[in-house]
Amino acid sequence: MSVPLIQQYRVASYLMKQKLARVERYPLVLMLEPLFQCNLACAGCGKIDHPKDILKQRMSVEDALNAVDECDAPMVSIPGGEPLIHKGMPEIIKGIVARKKFVYLCTNALLMKKKMDDYEPSPYFTWSVHLDGLKERHDESVCQEGVFEKAVEAIEMARDRGFRVTINCTLFDGEVPEEVADFFDYVTDLGVEGIMVSPGYSYEHAPRQDVFLGRSKAKNLFRDIFAKGRERGSDWKLNHSSLFLNFLAGNETYQCTPWSNVTYNVFGWQKPCYLLVDEGYEKTYKGLMENTQWENYGVGRNPKCDNCMAHCGYEGTAVEDTFKHPLKALKVMMKGPDLTGDFAEELPILYGDRAQATATRIPISSIGRRSASDAGKEKEIS
Repeated sequence: MSVPLIQQYRVASYLMKQKLARVERYPLVLMLEPLFQCNLACAGCGKIDHPKDILKQRMSVEDALNAVDECDAPMVSIPGGEPLIHKGMPEIIKGIVARKKFVYLCTNALLMKKKMDDYEPSPYFTWSVHLDGLKERHDESVCQEGVFEKAVEAIEMARDRGFRVTINCTLFDGEVPEEVADFFDYVTDLGVEGIMVSPGYSYEHAPRQDVFLGRSKAKNLFRDIFAKGRERGSDWKLNHSSLFLNFLAGNETYQCTPWSNVTYNVFGWQKPCYLLVDEGYEKTYKGLMENTQWENYGVGRNPKCDNCMAHCGYEGTAVEDTFKHPLKALKVMMKGPDLTGDFAEELPILYGDRAQATATRIPISSIGRRSASDAGKEKEIS
């Protein structure tokens, strides 16, 4: 595990507390979105398709910290938009650290070197830098040249100053397993604490819909990537539970637990998760937990969920399974996921014809990797 012992202990203590109290639904992570505005317009982003007046909105420091207190999850992830655009971000981070919550500030790193003096190293604070591959692949993914080099420079500066640094990586359709393995080797050599990886979710509002992975494609891709790592003897520090990695490799039949990563943004508490942006909002965390029809979401329950294997929905499921089957989790941690057997059975479709069940609204077979020439055609975000 790449996670420090103090974080493992505090999260485990929180989980045990929920179990002893027989709490049915509880969050592991608060996804805190203080703004939607960004200084990039990535092809697979579903968070920037808002009118300009919405993109200009900023969550107040008070509202952000009240959400942390109201939810009381042990970990806070701050995505966006680009959080470093928010002038109150240093104060938000300081307040979360003072509460001894583990906070991950997710950034594309374009402003990271300029803003780094506003933050102090702490075991409770981590820079989570978005990188989707090596130079060519990442710059293509974010539709702007030079971003990869700036991110690497910022990572090296943060490491030199004693900050915790992780990588947040999203894999899209058309990835080459050997290239992904090269990327994982590269960032491991950079000295990052861990790599968070997830297949890209097909946001309905993303500028492009032809970049996303279906579930079968994702499982085959991850098996091929893990196989490359084994062949090389690579020591990747993947920032996930062993059973989530086993799920990515197609060896677990898991249902999503969307309440494990609740989301609070400028509109309120978002139903049911970070990825579905059109399902409505609640004014309070209590209202979110009590009024959301959780049974209407997940694979086989909602067509928007059918191609999702994202960590924000399934890491919580894997953690729950770890508590129930610790020996299985230990075995996978020691030996790694099975990369040769049949895939675990998929959950049944409960709502109708599977042919209508793609969030991308195009056949998975027709999905292709975007070309570099597409970069200039993307929607500009001011």
